[in-house]
Formats: sequence, C-alpha cells, structure tokens
Amino acid sequence: MDVTDAGRQAGNDRFKYFWQQQGEWVEEPNQRRGGESGVQRLRDDGGHLLYAKRQVGHIYRSLLHPFGRPTVLREYAALTGCGQLGVRVPRIVYCGVERDAERQWRALLVSEALDGFEEIDVWYAKGGRERHGEALHDSILEDLARNLARMHTGRWQHGCLYSKHVFVKVTGEGKEARAEVALLDLEKCRQRFSKHRAAAHDLRQLRRHSSFSDADWEKLLYFYRMAFGSAVKGLE
Repeated sequence: MDVTDAGRQAGNDRFKYFWQQQGEWVEEPNQRRGGESGVQRLRDDGGHLLYAKRQVGHIYRSLLHPFGRPTVLREYAALTGCGQLGVRVPRIVYCGVERDAERQWRALLVSEALDGFEEIDVWYAKGGRERHGEALHDSILEDLARNLARMHTGRWQHGCLYSKHVFVKVTGEGKEARAEVALLDLEKCRQRFSKHRAAAHDLRQLRRHSSFSDADWEKLLYFYRMAFGSAVKGLE
C-alpha cells in the first residue's frame, strides 16, 4: 500500500467510525434537497460533546457543481473561511463524504459543542439582561457586531441569520462578567462578490428575524459600522 492508499484508507476508516456512532437527535432527519439531513449529539472518547450532521443524498447545485455536491462541503468551507477571519464559529472535528453502494452521497460534518453558549433569545428569556445589566448587554451587541463585520469583510454571507443562530456565553459576575458571541448554522453561507452585498443581506435578515428593540438595533449598527470600517482598513 503506497502513501496515497494509506491516507485514503485512514479517511475511510474515520468516516466509517463516525457514521456508525449513534446519539440523540437534535434535529430529526428531514427530507429536502433530494435527500435527508439531521443532526445528532455524540460523545468522543474523552467524553466531550460533539454535534454530527449526517446526510444522505442531500446536495446543492451551482455553476461549479451542476451535478450536485453534498451541502456539508459548502458548510465546511464556510466554517473554515470564517474561522480564519476570526469569526467565532464551532470548531470542526471531521468532515467527509463518500458514495454508498447505490452511488448516492453520504456526508458527515462533526464539530465541537460550544460549551457554555446558548441562544441569545433563551438568554434574554432567562433574565440574563436584567441579571448582568446594560453594560454587559452592550458588550454582547459589540461582540456580535465584530463577528458579523469580520465575516462580511471576507465577503461571507451567512444566508440564514436569525436570532436563533446567534449564541451568547457570559462568564463571571458583576464587573468581572465577560460576554462572547458565536454564530451557528452556516449551511447556507456563501461568498458574495461584494462584502457590502453580504452585509446588506444579513443585516436585513437579522432585523426581520430578531427581537431587538429599535434602540438596541441602532446600538448594534453603531458597533457594526465601527467594526466594519476597522476591519476593511485592516484588509487594505
């Protein structure tokens, strides 16, 4: 067996390993895009929580891939690209695709759980804003703005930017409290020709699909403009 064959065998073994793992369904398999897709919770050998997106025949078509390509590969590219820009997104553990006996695509995307993070709307509903105060809430809006600005200056458009895909983590109490924001569900993420088009699409979408008050939205836009301008200058 040469080096190429050995590498291919190792990849096949890893795909088989993750494909055979079973866990609780977070998203039950749904039928769309000519196949099915679902997400399970898994544990690695060290007990760490993972999320595995499992797909069969779930593809997208584009000018570059007119015959179809597994959608997890597009999500993998987005997670990798955004991560390199400093956007806080889940860390990839494994991504792989193969054809089954019927020549149908099977695909896997396994990522680490974002420990301590929760949907921002859940955080609001639990009284997080009242508990930690307005200064901490401002830092959440600012960190969200920074993550969005980094993504958009790289011309990445999230494509499904609802508040349920914005996650927040708060550590510490009082003046020691610190907030971090992460973005999830990049399945529809793609690069646009213009960073401004990517930004305009996502911001319109987030405004429609979030519960931010007018005052909070204006504050988010203020932080975003500051971050977007700084990020653009950093790329020039």
